[in-house]
Amino acid sequence: MGFLDSLLGNASEVDLEKVEKEMERILIENERIEQAYKVIRDLMVFTNKRLLLIDKQGVTGKKVDYHSVPYKSITHFSVETAGTFDLDSELKIWISSTALPISKQFRKDESVFDIQQALAKYVIS
Repeated sequence: MGFLDSLLGNASEVDLEKVEKEMERILIENERIEQAYKVIRDLMVFTNKRLLLIDKQGVTGKKVDYHSVPYKSITHFSVETAGTFDLDSELKIWISSTALPISKQFRKDESVFDIQQALAKYVIS
C-alpha cells in the first residue's frame, strides 16, 4: 500500500519513526508507538497506553485534532465490510459514557481488518 492507496481512502501502515517525531509533544513518558495507520491525511496510532485518532483539518492540514482514547474506555467495536454495490468498509468504536460510536470509513476490506486486529490486540489483552 502506498500513496495511491492513501488517496483512495485505504489505510496504509506508516513508518513509526516519522510518526514518533510528529507526536513527540503528545506522547507521555514511557509511552511508545507500536502501530500506526494513515487514511488520506488522518492517522490511527496505537501506543502501548492508548489509541490516538489524529484528524488533520482544513486545506493545509495545519489544524489538527488529537483524540486520545484509553484502551480501557473502549467498550466494543465493529467492522462492516464492503458489499457488491457499497464499496466502503466501516470501523466503529464505542467509548464508555458516549452513545454514538467513533466511525471511520475505508475503501478496501483488507485495511479495515488490519486495523481491527490491532484494536483487538490492545482492547482484549
